[in-house]
Amino acid sequence: MKKTLLLLFTVVLFTSANAQKQYDNTTGTTYNNPVFAGDYPDPSILRDGEDFYIVHSSFDYYPGLLIWHSNDLINWEPVTSALSTNVGPVWAPDLIKHNNKYYIYFPAKNTNYVITADRIEGPWSEPVDLKISNIDPGHVADEKGNRYLYFSSGDYIALTKDGLHTQGELQHVYDGWEIPRDWTIECFCMEGPKLFKRGEYYYLTVAEGGTAGPATSHMVIQARSKSPVGPWENAPNNPIVRTQSSEERWWSQGHATVFEDAHGKWWMIFHGYEKGFYNMGRQTLLLPVEWTADGWYKIPDGVTAESTLTMPQGKALTGFDLTDDFKGKSLKPQWRFWGSPDASRFSATKNGLVIKGKGNGIGDSSPLACVPANHSYTAEVEMEIEGDANGGLVLFYDNTHFVGMLADKENILTNLRGWQFVTESKVHKRHVYLRLKNVNNTVDMYYSTNGNNWIKIENSAEVTGYNHNVLSGFLGLRIGLCSVGNGTVTFKNFKYTPLP
Repeated sequence: MKKTLLLLFTVVLFTSANAQKQYDNTTGTTYNNPVFAGDYPDPSILRDGEDFYIVHSSFDYYPGLLIWHSNDLINWEPVTSALSTNVGPVWAPDLIKHNNKYYIYFPAKNTNYVITADRIEGPWSEPVDLKISNIDPGHVADEKGNRYLYFSSGDYIALTKDGLHTQGELQHVYDGWEIPRDWTIECFCMEGPKLFKRGEYYYLTVAEGGTAGPATSHMVIQARSKSPVGPWENAPNNPIVRTQSSEERWWSQGHATVFEDAHGKWWMIFHGYEKGFYNMGRQTLLLPVEWTADGWYKIPDGVTAESTLTMPQGKALTGFDLTDDFKGKSLKPQWRFWGSPDASRFSATKNGLVIKGKGNGIGDSSPLACVPANHSYTAEVEMEIEGDANGGLVLFYDNTHFVGMLADKENILTNLRGWQFVTESKVHKRHVYLRLKNVNNTVDMYYSTNGNNWIKIENSAEVTGYNHNVLSGFLGLRIGLCSVGNGTVTFKNFKYTPLP
């Protein structure tokens, strides 16, 4: 089963790099944030020679922990999904390399796991349960090879030399940086420890202030020590990054990793919500870093996530787009099932992607989803319906919050926040095209019987509220394909088109 899932999801990863990019934020010599547009939270980055690899939280979507590759920090292509076994929602991973072996540490279901690989492309191991609770593990090793795992609590625990087991007891060594009481934040909520060494000091970077909530909540905090286990001294220039006002474009900026590139320049990668597009989730941002005379890192004066910035050095990769004709033997890497994918339920064929119906509605159908990268876009798909299945094209937040349209053997149905009804009766015969047009969070819906002439249905939706501050869950609004009920739906010619 697991080998079948990996085959279905990983064969085409490198061939997808020849497609056009879905999101372009460069002008040749400069770039603008974000470097990952859409729902790409909790970035963990690894430099391996002149190559960079990054992984994000994958939550309830599987296969999980999609690893990306870049040479210039701006243009990225997918490598592989490192996690196929469902161990629950995956939060805040840490991707590292130690003694020529790759590791990803991550929390799920009140414990922490580690997976390993000899090559970044895999194969990756089955998850090993470290049997320790807490969240946001951050790995660090000293010159003697002693290894430690930090957590959001300011605690650390020692690891065995192979990094696959903990040893000893948790030790509390860091209380964070005290946030002024008159600042507007969600909570103290220290999280996301990331560690590195430069010169005689180890540096600890954490987030404080709450992942969401008010625009001014999340922030980047720095501390240092001459030992990887403390004591830690807070930086005099904290916070290093913080949104000052809700008038700014990027809100709740935090969960940072600081690193050096192959050319001696330093950078910070982190995430933030975008004003007016909170429902896109936390997007990945990149800023240059410089060092003070007394050995603290800082963002250059006058530079913010809204600035136009000089491109990092490195070869630009082509990237990929979301459009997919579903004619290959594998799924392109942007696709993820909500929950555990069942290999017996779907097949990639020359005629399209065939998915057996599941559940009684969108929420329990385990939709196949991808991350939109634009404020405005159209998404459309061709469907052939067999049996008593319903096929759908929806915007999906989680299994209780979604909106979109479906088709049965002859009708077009609308689903508005769980209220589902027939909106166009007896207009097709098991073959239909559906389209969603999202313009700045207002969504119009269309169908066609030939893929050329589109008919707008009477129902539209406003989707601004599908975000964490309203619904919790730390998720973003994704484009989902649904096969519901008894029968099958064959999906063809998925098209994603950014709009101005």
